[in-house]
Amino acid sequence: MSFKRNLRAATAMSLITATSAFAQDTTITIATVNNGDMIRMQGYTDQFTAETGIGVEWVTLEENVLRQRVTTDITTNGGQFDIMTIGMYETPIWGANGWLVPLDDLSAEYDVDDILPAMAGGLSHEGTLYAAPFYGESSMIMYRTDLMEAAGMEMPDAPTWDFIRDAAAAMTDRDADINGICLRGKAGWGEGGAFITAMSNSFGARWFDEGWNATFDGEAWANTLTFFKGMMDESGPAGYATNGFNENLSLFNQGKCGMWIDATVAASFVTGDDSTVADSVGFALAPDNGLGKRSNWLWAWALGIPAGTAQEAEAKQFIEWATSKEYIELVAENEGWANVPPGARTSLYENPNYQSVPFAQMTLDSILSADPNDSTVEPSPYVGVQFAAIPEFAGIATEVSQEFSAAYAGQQTVEEALEKAQAITNEAMEAAGYR
Repeated sequence: MSFKRNLRAATAMSLITATSAFAQDTTITIATVNNGDMIRMQGYTDQFTAETGIGVEWVTLEENVLRQRVTTDITTNGGQFDIMTIGMYETPIWGANGWLVPLDDLSAEYDVDDILPAMAGGLSHEGTLYAAPFYGESSMIMYRTDLMEAAGMEMPDAPTWDFIRDAAAAMTDRDADINGICLRGKAGWGEGGAFITAMSNSFGARWFDEGWNATFDGEAWANTLTFFKGMMDESGPAGYATNGFNENLSLFNQGKCGMWIDATVAASFVTGDDSTVADSVGFALAPDNGLGKRSNWLWAWALGIPAGTAQEAEAKQFIEWATSKEYIELVAENEGWANVPPGARTSLYENPNYQSVPFAQMTLDSILSADPNDSTVEPSPYVGVQFAAIPEFAGIATEVSQEFSAAYAGQQTVEEALEKAQAITNEAMEAAGYR
């Protein structure tokens, strides 16, 4: 079974994919994101149904839409889903609110202690796990080794942003439709908002000072946005203000990007069968500015169970299957070790078969270098690398990211975007009682 066949099949099924090839005792409904690893998992769901008699209906959505749908459903007790694909931002907040089923009774065979501590910690509240990581990620640089060589440059293992901007300009060839760098500019707190926040950490910025005051009126944020827009205008693709993960993945795989800084999980895609440049891809840590913080994030796409579902036992059974060591081995057997879900289990990085994958160590190094408890140069009152782990953040950051994207698109200046971001954030924090 190949990823290409899985992808074609999933695409043909539209947004809602029903697995019904086997007799089913019951059916669970899962909301998930439309990225490659989740689509790959759908391709193996028939095996789960054959083993358990549990049918699965998939609701597969673009990232921003997924976040909106599952947030609305869980906050209104809508009951549309038995399992939700959520991340490190939502899980501890929703767990604290009693909106998720605790995963404190998973089987001994599942080996919950094998989950990487960074992932388990980010998906827990007060020591209780509320979602199981399907995969974990940080972000890193993926780059064209052939274009870097042609530019007469050599990528350091830990480059600076100045090097990246110079390299991007050197690799850009507009006549050949090659952009030196592709980065997220798309609005959405988990899309372009996540990228620019992680980047801002390396420029010395932070969302809030220790009194929960917004800091967009400071030099560090001005430097971040000015640098980002200048580099992308010089060396990025047309329309980068609307590009997110999937758009940049497509551009890179078509050979239209010299560098791409994004989720470590993309490494298997840019080196896989769908990539036209698979044989010329190198990896490096996300850039810094010499201030002691790199610009990489920390995230897990995880499976959680909304409280109140009538299918709790069946949902837990699916989660144990989909996030298990055995599932990893299933994918490895059929698709190769490079295509297994990364970043979730310690045992994966102890496996000699996986250690030979060219991006395995860089992925682990990137994950280990991101500290959600110490992500900014100056002290901050929040936990999180590319987000602040407070309930209000998603709404605030969505609005702020829209202003940033408008600046990238030339619809307003960087200064205007930052002024609006300052006002949006402070007004929301005051209304919520933080200030």
